[in-house]
Amino acid sequence: MIVKGKSSWASSLGMVLGLLTAITMAIGMYLGLVYAPKDVIQGNAQRIFYIHVPMAWVAFLAFGVVFLAAILYLWKRALIWDQIARSSAEIGLVFTTLVLVTGSFWGRPIWGTWWTWDARLTTTLLLWFIFLGYFMIRAYAGDRGRAATYSAVIGIIGFFDVPIIYESVNWWRTLHPESVVSVTSANMPGEMVVALMVCLLGFTLFYLYLMIQKFGIERMKDQLIDYQYALSEREAEGVTTA
Repeated sequence: MIVKGKSSWASSLGMVLGLLTAITMAIGMYLGLVYAPKDVIQGNAQRIFYIHVPMAWVAFLAFGVVFLAAILYLWKRALIWDQIARSSAEIGLVFTTLVLVTGSFWGRPIWGTWWTWDARLTTTLLLWFIFLGYFMIRAYAGDRGRAATYSAVIGIIGFFDVPIIYESVNWWRTLHPESVVSVTSANMPGEMVVALMVCLLGFTLFYLYLMIQKFGIERMKDQLIDYQYALSEREAEGVTTA
């Protein structure tokens, strides 16, 4: 049988990461909701910042991994890099969706609207559409090698939208707050910075946990495809011999 379960080390690492993620995120949520002071201007609506920003970080991290894995796949043509790329791309797409949703929940009480064509929101929505196209091409390309190649090109091109999103508040007039690095270095109380850093750590661990689980699934899917292909070839050979 070609399809195998995850190795014991991957399973153990997944359990450890899952536990660390749960603990760190629980602490982060306490710090963000209780320990950190209420923002004097935005009030409690600002507290969504402690999940919104880490989600954006995970999305950017995920697409950065896609970028690197896509380059390595086009260079080496090793299936493992495509498995890593598509695993990370799916996580990135999910977290980009969550970023857009949580941003809307923040924008409603602060801006008085669920959506505005702000530069950062618009470029983030563009990123979402790019990686939605990434999976559409994977679904309709047919041949696995062709799908991997086409999606690798899209993954590389799509990643260049990430620095555009980050710098959008500096390049264009926008309603969106300034970059987190500038905020934490100048305007945020220490308690808020601590809460944000712990939440960032928790969501980073969550990304690693999800990557281990998703990579294992993608690897088994490819093993199953290989097994089905080998089985069909044997059946074809049997028919020809008969």
